[in-house]
Amino acid sequence: MTVPRTPRPARQKPKLAPEAKAPREKASLHPRNRHQGRYDFPALIKSTPELAQFVIINPYGKESIDFASPEAVRVFNRALLKSFYGIAHWDIPADYLCPPVPGRADYVHFLADLLASHNAGEIPRGAAVKVLDIGTGANCVYPLIGYSDYRWHFLGSEIDPTAIASAKTIVQSNGLDKVIRLRQQTNRKQILLGLLENAERFDLTMCNPPFHASLEEATKGSQRKWRALGKADPKRKLPVLNFGGQAAELWCEGGEARFVTQLISESAQVAGQVLWFSTLVSKASNLPAIETALKKAGALQSQVVEMSQGQKQSRFVAWTFQDDAQQQAWRQSRWVRKD
Repeated sequence: MTVPRTPRPARQKPKLAPEAKAPREKASLHPRNRHQGRYDFPALIKSTPELAQFVIINPYGKESIDFASPEAVRVFNRALLKSFYGIAHWDIPADYLCPPVPGRADYVHFLADLLASHNAGEIPRGAAVKVLDIGTGANCVYPLIGYSDYRWHFLGSEIDPTAIASAKTIVQSNGLDKVIRLRQQTNRKQILLGLLENAERFDLTMCNPPFHASLEEATKGSQRKWRALGKADPKRKLPVLNFGGQAAELWCEGGEARFVTQLISESAQVAGQVLWFSTLVSKASNLPAIETALKKAGALQSQVVEMSQGQKQSRFVAWTFQDDAQQQAWRQSRWVRKD
């Protein structure tokens, strides 16, 4: 007796694993960002000769610098700012935050897009646009880039007197006193309150908030970055904090979430003085709390703008308390030329 065979199920094609994505290049920067492609080190060295001593050959056989060296990063930034933005004199005190310039430029360009999206696609430029840089730091990078690329005028705020002094030296030595002003926030418990004068109006605010909740957390974060970059060499002493940085620049009680929610709360109290508020948000996990804070504060419009620099994902949140009619009136009164 022949036993009928159970038919075999139809053979399915094996599912292909998704192709591994190559690390993102700098081409993922904003299209207007000046730092596309690889750095031209001969050109950078020509403008800033001291950079030559910090150039190394990385594991891929390409010229680079040792990003674990604060001095190398500082001189590299000086070369970038001089070559790309015409900043002839730039330096910061030891152990102050030395940020990566390309990523900082991206924030500025995406903010320009934000203004353009509410201005018939045209980016408003020149002295009519006023920007408040909250926590401008000793490096003053955002105002330098924003003025160079769009001729916007800036007010930079800071709580640290040493940082203010450093930023003022940069501004004055480059003859930018009339386009970049600096002001100390004397109350360390406040961000916007007590800072702005009643008659002042700003088209944008921007902020790179401290995103750690403690020095210990900031230190662990830097150690993870060094391990990820393959720089954890027990034979050498690495900097404690990535890109340097003082306490107020890197951490605050409650971390990023608390700082940003306080900024949102205070922004509601000066709602009529600013068209669009914004802040970087390094941790996507903080977005739900930020969204809740925006609703509580009564923001009428808000958006999250995603950015990427190489393999790093970043974003900023922008919000306004002005409706469409008020925004239109703002633009007409400030940006439209009255010939």
